[in-house]
Amino acid sequence: MLAEFSIVPVGSGSSIGTRLAEVLDIVDSSGIPYKINPMGTVVEGEWDDIMKLIKKCHKTVMKSEERAVTTITIDDRKGKPNRIEEKVKSIEKRLGKSLKK
Repeated sequence: MLAEFSIVPVGSGSSIGTRLAEVLDIVDSSGIPYKINPMGTVVEGEWDDIMKLIKKCHKTVMKSEERAVTTITIDDRKGKPNRIEEKVKSIEKRLGKSLKK
């Protein structure tokens, strides 16, 4: 399963980099395959592992914030491993060129 999630602290001003760094440290330490992008983080794994990770990240933000908005998008497909890499490669193959990552 792939899941993209983002956590936005509400009320801490326009700079949220400190909170995001805390979250990404948790993601990096989890051992779950991931990719970050400017708008969120994509993780790949089993349902329970991913939900546990996202919950931990959300609770970490809530320790220092009054409010947080967490958005999760799930793409669950049976029998397709390593989708965090293969989905992009599939599109690049169709285009015949590499895309920016």
